[in-house]
Amino acid sequence: MREKVVIGHESSGKPVEFDVAELLATRLLVQGNSGSGKSHLLRRLLEESAKMVQQVVIDPEGDFTSLAEPFGHVVVDGAAYSPPEIEALARRIREHRASVVLALEGLEVEQQIRCAAQFLGALFDAPREHWFPALVVVDEAQMFAPSVAGEIAEDTRRMTLSAMTNLMCRGRKRGLAGIVATQRLAKLAKNVAAEASNFLMGRTFLDIDMVRAADLLGMERRQAERIRELERGHFLALGPAITRVPVAVKIGPVQSGHKARAEGLMALPETAPEDMASLLTDGLAEVAAKAAPPPPAPPPAPPVEDVSESIARAEQAQVASSDGGDPALAAEPNETVARIEAIIGELANDDTVVAQSSSAQYQSFLTRCRRERLIGPMPDMASFRRKFAEAGAGLDELDEDTRAQILSLASTVDDDLLGPFYVIARAAHAGEVLVDEEALARAYGTSSPGRIRRLLGHLERQGLIVVREEFGGGRTVMVPGLDTIGAG
Repeated sequence: MREKVVIGHESSGKPVEFDVAELLATRLLVQGNSGSGKSHLLRRLLEESAKMVQQVVIDPEGDFTSLAEPFGHVVVDGAAYSPPEIEALARRIREHRASVVLALEGLEVEQQIRCAAQFLGALFDAPREHWFPALVVVDEAQMFAPSVAGEIAEDTRRMTLSAMTNLMCRGRKRGLAGIVATQRLAKLAKNVAAEASNFLMGRTFLDIDMVRAADLLGMERRQAERIRELERGHFLALGPAITRVPVAVKIGPVQSGHKARAEGLMALPETAPEDMASLLTDGLAEVAAKAAPPPPAPPPAPPVEDVSESIARAEQAQVASSDGGDPALAAEPNETVARIEAIIGELANDDTVVAQSSSAQYQSFLTRCRRERLIGPMPDMASFRRKFAEAGAGLDELDEDTRAQILSLASTVDDDLLGPFYVIARAAHAGEVLVDEEALARAYGTSSPGRIRRLLGHLERQGLIVVREEFGGGRTVMVPGLDTIGAG
């Protein structure tokens, strides 16, 4: 799967690429004064990576709602829902892996901050089985992670700082990659900005912001004047997902968004002063006397269930349209199930995939299914983990009775211990009593002998295995209740 996107070009014409997989692990900070092109940059990055990763955008000004039509993002109006509903929506967004724009322009500033904080908190607190990779873009981040309290209530500031700190400091383990954009680095909380490893610095004029930007880019302070001289749409880039040395990049064009307004000066209408005065003042008293008709009542907010269905449909449409797939060309149901089993088996024997976290393994599985245009019910996270562990241990090579017996014994085993337990059970069935620590380490995702010892001790305390330590330092393992072929 393609992992890099082009965000722009250097002055020489050389393309500047963004490694999206690396970005998921290292986060991004974008800084620039109003009019420097921050929103254009974010839109370019979102458009280019829309088919590669789930995206969640916190949009206080309604700048990114136009992503909905061309790229399938679901627009959620934050003003239409109560706090519990916003949190429920965030959990469903993680579950269904939908790309979403949370539009907050209909709220007052403090309400925007509280709504975004509760939304981010619910994304962060989603169940472990829903920790799928996602880019979380926060525009105008100085609002949501202020360096000082300002005019907002102290409890609101604590809430939003906690949510933003969790996103940038601890979100990586939960699959959340924070992208924060700000006009003023000096107004952004330092513990939020410090967690980003990638930087795109646009034009800024205040000395304090230039100094902080130069420090983050590793430039000498006398070189900070270079930041003041950047043109609109030009940024200095640095970070493991972009480049190891600072480079100047001009951001490429975008497909969505409002059409550019006419720039520069515009001639005034050729109207005589007395005619203009008449246009402004004639009948003014009569107009003011007429009561303005009340604005139409806003439509009622759709139920949360309807939005959930919309999210699910968007995910299904993304699966169907990925790689230009046609549902009519999808495999028959029985063939689909067989191919899904085969894909899980192939991934379970790929050392690169085995070394990944469970959520990353599941993401790799879904990506393979999309690439092969497999449309239909997919195993959920828990089912996938069990099937992956079975395939990795080679249980499909055993006869049905033996396989059923091992699966029955494993019914109470925790999901993260299934792989090593299956390895032990299969070896015990074959009459092998010596521990194959290399196979256990591969199934458990570790190379630490200490973790292997603790793993065996844990399984023994649960009554699943019996471990006997020998004077020579060796260990033999048996599985109670499992028939064996014979001593090996």
